[in-house]
Amino acid sequence: MFLDETRLSASEVLRIFHHDEPALFLGSAFTTVGIVTGAFCLLRRRFDALLVWLGVFAFLYGQRMWFDTGLLHVTLAGNEFFARLRWAVDFIVPIPAFLFFQAAGLMARRGKLVTAILSIVFLSLAVAVFVVGRLPLLHTINNVLVIAALPWVLVRAFLLGKHDHDFVVLRRGLSVFVALALWDNFGGANWLGFDIEPYGFAVLLGCLGYVAARRTLERDQQLGEIQKELEVARNIQLSILPGEFPASADFDVAARYVPMTSVAGDLYDFLMMDARHVGLLIADVSGHGVPAALIASMVKMAATSQRDQTAHPARLLAGMNDALCGNTLGQYVTAAFVYLDAQARELRYAAAGHPAMLLLRNGRVIEIAENGLLLAAADTATYTEKSMTLERGDRLLLYTDGLLEAKDGEGRLFGEESLATALRNTAALAPADAVERIIADVQRWATSQEDDLTALVCDFVGIM
Repeated sequence: MFLDETRLSASEVLRIFHHDEPALFLGSAFTTVGIVTGAFCLLRRRFDALLVWLGVFAFLYGQRMWFDTGLLHVTLAGNEFFARLRWAVDFIVPIPAFLFFQAAGLMARRGKLVTAILSIVFLSLAVAVFVVGRLPLLHTINNVLVIAALPWVLVRAFLLGKHDHDFVVLRRGLSVFVALALWDNFGGANWLGFDIEPYGFAVLLGCLGYVAARRTLERDQQLGEIQKELEVARNIQLSILPGEFPASADFDVAARYVPMTSVAGDLYDFLMMDARHVGLLIADVSGHGVPAALIASMVKMAATSQRDQTAHPARLLAGMNDALCGNTLGQYVTAAFVYLDAQARELRYAAAGHPAMLLLRNGRVIEIAENGLLLAAADTATYTEKSMTLERGDRLLLYTDGLLEAKDGEGRLFGEESLATALRNTAALAPADAVERIIADVQRWATSQEDDLTALVCDFVGIM
């Protein structure tokens, strides 16, 4: 029956409202906390047991407070469904509470089993009271379980985390909540004329909010420190990459490096014997981030240590492999090296599990491949090299697999054909512009960058 049928005067309704004001306010606050916590968990896209069960607990607790208000009783007096739903909620509320305690480590060694049993019992009681109606025995069982379990949780809170500041704050809030909950369950609410457990719950939420805010601030500070360290690492990594290619009458070289994260595992280098004899290296460490960047620096040192083998790419890669084997913590390296001899008009090329080098000659793209085993995979690996004649106007492209594996919105790879077309379209551009155009073509194709992008373009411009 609805409010206008209760025959209550306006003053009586107002009196009931004023009596319910604390419960209505606290119920709204707890419900809001539950909704906000749930929304936060959804935004994080991660199941955090503490936050999830706290949010469910707060939401159901707020709903129970609303259900117990006199104003709602008057409004829905005689509604059997509402009455049974209100009774059922009383039994459901402890379930997320004990799941929260379990996630916080406050249950016994076999806490998962105990929590599961309690949850099943409380859920069974809720179903029973909703189906058959309110029975004193069901409420007695509920009260006995709560009265028996809450002191145990409180004892566990005092036995654990004695020196942890956050745990001390949580323990104090939990102590207030458990004490007031036990008071009401032992009949203290009848003596006072109102429930005081909600105020204990408000104290607990306040303590949890303090702990959450402090940990968030601490995480932000840690994140700030990490960002500073990553910036330093990025600057260090960029410092190991060569600057502009030295002025040469025979070769014009440009490179472009776009890491996926602050630091990455791609690397390129120039090994100069003299103005007419040049070695170009490109490498790609498996993985991403700081580990890959650290190994990339090792690859740089390994290549530098083999500078005397610049004229022999196969020997250079073999020497790098010897230096890296056993020192990369299970991460592997692909690499390609090309030696350019302007005087002999010859190139020599060798690779270790790396994508083929491309040669643009007279408008036609030629693939140059001569692959051996990945670097750091086996100390017995051997490498061979391929020789070709250099012609004036030749353009070479060395690159990492991030270009080939870039994906569009439908999951299609950029691939070898698109890369060959992109290279062919740069025929009229200088190397610096060409490498920028190639990277831009890949970035336009991809919906997001999922790997490091590195490309190196070299033009042979010399005349015998």
